Formats: sequence, structure tokens, C-alpha cells
Amino acid sequence: MTAQRASRQVSPAPRPQLIREHWTDLSGEWRFAYDDPGVWDRTIVVPFPPESARSGIGDPGFHDVVWYQRGLSWDDIEAAGFDAAARPRLVLRFGAVDYRCTVWLNGVRLGDHKGGHTPFGFDIQDHLLPDQDQILTVRAEDRAEDVGQPRGKQDWQRDAHVIWYDRTTGIWQPVWLEATAAVAVESLHWTVNVPDGTVRAEIGLNRPPPPGTTCDIELRHDDEVLGAIRFPVASQRSLATVTLPALANGQASEELLWSPARPTLIDADVRVGGDALSSYVGLRSVAVADGQFLLNDRPLYLRSVLSQGFWPESHLAAPSPQALEDEVRLILDLGFNAARVHQKVEDPRFLYWADRHGLLLWGEAPAAYEFSAVALGRTTREWLEVLERDRSHPSIVTWVPHNESWGIQQIAHDPRQAAFARGLAELTRAVDGTRPVISNDGWEHAGSDIVTVHDYEASPAALRGRYSSRAFLASGIGPAGRRMSVREEFDPSAPVMLTEFGGIKYAPGSSSWGYSVAASDSEFETQLRAMYEALRASPLLAGTCYTQLTDTMQEANGLVTADRKPKIDLAVIRSIVEGL
Repeated sequence: MTAQRASRQVSPAPRPQLIREHWTDLSGEWRFAYDDPGVWDRTIVVPFPPESARSGIGDPGFHDVVWYQRGLSWDDIEAAGFDAAARPRLVLRFGAVDYRCTVWLNGVRLGDHKGGHTPFGFDIQDHLLPDQDQILTVRAEDRAEDVGQPRGKQDWQRDAHVIWYDRTTGIWQPVWLEATAAVAVESLHWTVNVPDGTVRAEIGLNRPPPPGTTCDIELRHDDEVLGAIRFPVASQRSLATVTLPALANGQASEELLWSPARPTLIDADVRVGGDALSSYVGLRSVAVADGQFLLNDRPLYLRSVLSQGFWPESHLAAPSPQALEDEVRLILDLGFNAARVHQKVEDPRFLYWADRHGLLLWGEAPAAYEFSAVALGRTTREWLEVLERDRSHPSIVTWVPHNESWGIQQIAHDPRQAAFARGLAELTRAVDGTRPVISNDGWEHAGSDIVTVHDYEASPAALRGRYSSRAFLASGIGPAGRRMSVREEFDPSAPVMLTEFGGIKYAPGSSSWGYSVAASDSEFETQLRAMYEALRASPLLAGTCYTQLTDTMQEANGLVTADRKPKIDLAVIRSIVEGL
């Protein structure tokens, strides 16, 4: 596949902010086996998990170990751009494999990776056999009973129960081949400073560069060059700052800023030695002050929805690349300007469409469900990989390393658990100081930049009364009966947001689950409208997040069904959400 202008990708590359001219998609049919690699008795469609129908397997039972195998032809390799002179490095990349993964090529072990939501890759050029197909083998281990591994909403019981869903084992994001120069860009991050009119580039290479290597960066909006720089590269990691004179004009600069109303993306061309790639950056700032959430230094009320990112036919994997854009468009069409991606690290192509269409996102860590040294290590390592992958996306405006004390259930009584929540939040700020951080969404905060509350009160009158002032915080106990903070008092200037509410079940004749129930179209509309009107009347709240976008397995509290059909007229839902 060939590269497109990074900000205008029709079919986004697996790494939309680091794309090269050629790559080979390895999606499709692979040989598959449970537990015993000696018996390749099945075929699976990658990248769909074997629990899902779309994979062709459709077995939701417990299978701790799964195996994959396929051939790589020389046509596959050449389509990825492999060239012994110009592009002699060939990388095999995985978007995500849950949970532990080991990879072999032609019987040679390439390496291992732990973490079910983050990418990894291996150089394979030294292991290619001439004049024949290569044999690629993958082993994935995902033990259902191991609640110390970050799993998010994936159930540890045989059947989905309460708010947990069927599992996603093994490969569930793209697998692809990519050829590069011998010295190539492996990581690329952008940090925008709007007041200074600058963009900082952080460039990581796969190996130390030879003497005399230079890097060229050019930032463009349409056909206008906004800024460019050339500098020498002497080590594997380099920093450079590109000045954008166009941002110096305060009035004209507004047109270049990224926002939901105008999601402007700036194209970036980067060349290091013989390696050329395309990227993009969104010029925007995020902050909190005076009880408000600020985007580009202007207050913005967040109208958010909880997104589980789960499809009945494909589970955590999107059923098609187009489904990722459709999901972003659906959320916007319903009247929301933000989505809280819940207990899942979304496919980077979803983030691309959010960047392009102007949907704000909260990035949240999938939880483990025990507190142990092993769980802490796994959670921290994977969260750092998430930050490494996603911190250049302008759509992500908040980080959430913990939710509802999952994995730190005794945080109010165990100083170690409080220290971990506080420490992971501070580590997040150390890696990325440009976004607010929520230490523990919903309750038992341990140092959060936004006071977030989860409240499934069904009475609009009760909601109106509770959020009429900050008085409810003074008692120290939140609506769910949990302490609101395990640290000092909240900063009185911190914004307050209701980041879970609603959860109205509307599924007549179904035994599915919800927090309250509506029996007809009109009753659902009336309840939904009354809740939103009560919360909009609050002089306190800086934003809300409705639970939830879609019905998901046994939960029927979505605004749309599991197959993404609105339960009442979409225009009516939009008018309620937007307050028209």
C-alpha cells in the first residue's frame, strides 16, 4: 500500500501518524490451533479474536493458549517496499496481541511481548530464506483466571456477567510488513506550544545514525509551508523545535488551531538520512482553570458519551476499518463533542478519525483486578507504552490511568494502593505534561486535575439538587457511597464533571441489564431529556458523560443498539444532548 497525505488518509495506515510509502497488510486467513501447534486444524480470519464470529472460529470458551501460522511470499515482502539497497530493513509489526505473544520466522524465535493493548515489532530481514515462502508462527497466551493482567472489561468468568463482556484473545489489531532504510525513524512525537508558536519534534531511531546524518522537517497546511527545519542527528533520540510564524498573528492563527468546530490538521514531512515518512499534528492546547475545561484557552463544556468499543460480531476488534470512522461519525451525529473510551486502548485508526473529524477523547487504561507487585508492574509498563503510542493525537485531551478503584479496591484504607494511584498519575504527568490527568475516575481520587463523579441517580430532581453547588463534595462521600478523595481536599478551582450517568435500559421484552428502565419510545425520550435538562441547569458542572453509546452484550443501556441503530430518532437524541 502507498502513503497518502497524512492528514487526508482515505484508508488510514495502521500507524496513521508515522506512515511510509509502502506497507503490506497481513490481514486475512491464517492457520489456527488451540494449545497444540502440531495440529493446524482450523483457519482464522486475522485480526478478529477467536471468540468472535467474524474470526470464523466463534468459540467464547476458555482457551489459554492459541497459535497462528501463515506463509509470507516474496510478493508480500516486495509489496512492503523491501529493497536490498534503498530499504534493506524489513519490520514485522503487530498492532495488539492479547496478552503474551511469542513470534517465530522460519523456526527462529524473533522475540516476545507482554501487554494486550499496545504495538510491537521485530526486524526480520536477517531471517529470510531465498527463493521460497517464509513461515510466520505466532503464539498468544491469555489466561482468563489471571486477574493481575490488565484486561479492562474482558470477563474472567466463563460467561459474561454484570458489566463485563466476552474476552478478546490473541491478535485483534492489524499485522503488517514495512520496509525502511537501514537507519529509520521508529518513534515520532509532537508537542505543541500555541502561545510560543512552536512545535517540538521528538524523534527516536532504530539504531545510532552514521556521522553526517541530518533530519529535515516541514510542516504544511494545504499548500502553505508553515515552518521547516534541518538539523544534524548524532544519536538515537533527537529533539528539535519548529517555529511557525503564522501563529504569531493572533487573529489569523485561530484558523490553524484544532478544535471540534474546526479540526485543522497540519501535515508533516520528515526525512532522516534515507528514511522518509509522513505525519500530522494538531495545533491546540488543553488546560483546566477556574472550574472550566479549556481548549485553546477557551471554556468548552464537554458533552461526552461512554464508548465501550465492542462489536457483537468482532468484540474489541472493529468489524472493518470503515467501522472505526463510522463510530466517530455516529458519536458526533448524536450531538456529542467527546467520548470516554472506556477500559480499552482504541485502534490508532479510530484516533485518526477522531483527530480528523474533531471528536475529543479521554484515554483510559484497561484495569487489572488485583493489587500485587506483578499487577503493578504490568499496569505501569503497558500504560507507558500507551502514552508512547498516543500522546501526539490532538483528539486525546485527558488521561485516566485508573477507574472506580479497579485493581486498587482498598485505596481508602491501604496507603500502598493510594500511593500507586497517586504515583501512576504523577508518572503520567511526567511523560506528558500537556493534558489533565484523572488519578481514579469516579471516586476515591488521589490527586486529579478534574473532579469526576459517577452517579446513576434516576431522579432528575435529585440530580438537579445535588449538582447545584459544590456542597455535596463537602461531606467527603460521593453518590455511590464511596469517598470522593483519599488525599487532601480538592482544589476549589478544579472543574467538576459527571463522567458516568444515565444508563437507561430501553429494550422492551429483553432480560438485559441497565441502571433504570424505560418501557416505550416516549418514556425513554422523556427520561433522557429530563436528566439532561437537570444537569444543564447546574452552575457547577463543566461536562457530563452519558452511559452509554451502544448496547453491549447483557447491557441494554445504550443510546443505540449493538448494531449501531438509534433507539429513537437520531435528531431527537441530538437535540437532547445539545440542549436545543
